[in-house]
Amino acid sequence: MTRADVVRAAMGASVIIHAVNPPGYRNWERLVLPMLDNTIVAARSAGARVMLPGTLYNYDPSATPVIDERTPQRPPGRKGTVRVEMERRLMEAAPDVRSLVVRAGDFFGPGARQSWFAQAFAKPPLTRIMNPGTPRVGHAWAFLPDLAETIVRLIELPPDRLRPCERLQFPGHDIADGSEIVAAIRRATGRPDLPERHFPWALMRALAPFGGFPREVLEVRPFWQYPMRLDGRRLRELVGDLPCTSLDAAVASALNA
Repeated sequence: MTRADVVRAAMGASVIIHAVNPPGYRNWERLVLPMLDNTIVAARSAGARVMLPGTLYNYDPSATPVIDERTPQRPPGRKGTVRVEMERRLMEAAPDVRSLVVRAGDFFGPGARQSWFAQAFAKPPLTRIMNPGTPRVGHAWAFLPDLAETIVRLIELPPDRLRPCERLQFPGHDIADGSEIVAAIRRATGRPDLPERHFPWALMRALAPFGGFPREVLEVRPFWQYPMRLDGRRLRELVGDLPCTSLDAAVASALNA
């Protein structure tokens, strides 16, 4: 939040990975945009490109089954509105400040503790699987090591290969049904009888008027009710075949971590 410190930290950088959030996600809506503004100023000073991990929250899941670079951003919730504004500010700063947005589905993998996978599907101690998904509805997942390798390939490209404000989609694992994740967890743990429970959405709805976690989590429920697929054609044009660890290997790695 201290612009001079951010500018000083960025001196000599060619890329700034803007992957930060306020501590504990508190005051997120009030702090996120000033944090990005400081990064944009720092990037302008250093002549660096800003790389922003993007989300699906920018889109209405009930009306956006496929996302590519041209898909209109019409967010249904507060998180998405802020995310759209973040990307708008990056576009507005171009071409003076170059930027790269790589959009992906829900993260999972080593180190991804604040994720649906770590806090619901496989929350330790693993006594049951909590599934927030809807039967026969697809969901986009991103295994973090695959996503990280893809981002490295992108930032190592010659600068003229990327548009001044490039927005790309990382397809990751497009899981057709939440039962695939459940089955992979059971295989990885060697526990075919590991019980599965459905996430208590009704309880969240009842508690949402009081704010806090129930209100926040209820806002993202539509992303579990409608399928959304990320179209990675432009990304493949730039870096070729994308890294894609098999689902079983990725789930085993996430659980081991």
